[in-house]
Amino acid sequence: MSDPQSPSRFVPLQFERQTPERMLARARELRDDLARRRSVRAFSDEPLPEGLLDACIETAGSAPSGAHRQPWTFVVVRDPELKRQIREAAEEEERKLYSERITPEWREALAPLGTDEHKPFLELAPALIVVFREVFGLEAGEKRTNYYTQESVGIAVGFLLAALHHAGLATLTHTPSPMGFLGDLLGRPANEKAYVLIPVGYPAQGCEVPDLVRKPLDEIRVEL
Repeated sequence: MSDPQSPSRFVPLQFERQTPERMLARARELRDDLARRRSVRAFSDEPLPEGLLDACIETAGSAPSGAHRQPWTFVVVRDPELKRQIREAAEEEERKLYSERITPEWREALAPLGTDEHKPFLELAPALIVVFREVFGLEAGEKRTNYYTQESVGIAVGFLLAALHHAGLATLTHTPSPMGFLGDLLGRPANEKAYVLIPVGYPAQGCEVPDLVRKPLDEIRVEL
């Protein structure tokens, strides 16, 4: 394994310049493709093509990170018993959330989505990808500072979601709170903290999603 703290060797940038017309076409193609991505809570149990998740995780691993620390681990869970345990633990935390922790304003915001403490998708989806954030590194048993870990892992998750959608899969970003049980169940070291849990697969037959409207460009873009 290469040492991320060693001086980097610089190489020529691999960059292919496009015509303005092609640039705009590519930007619009990606915009339209990702606009079709939706969070799915009803999955088929159909298995996934061999190597597909690995290719998408490699895409996520190409994301930029603070000081190139790459502070992420992607744990793929396919084992039915382990998925069952994750579901049970997640639903226990969600029951506490909906009955004890949630504020009236938060409950009102979630109401149109129809979500509750029941998470059958955690067992039905053929795979779960649990993304962990490496809070600090370990080199020969010594702590090593990582930088901008929240931002870095967030960017990598964005890459991952885009790659999975582009490959033809449905996903959901699930963040049961707190998520410490994921590190325990998956045997992750103490320097890693669960960041997000992503069920992955094909949508179930007849899957429906909320009829949402996204903010238009003039509400999200400010040009000065």
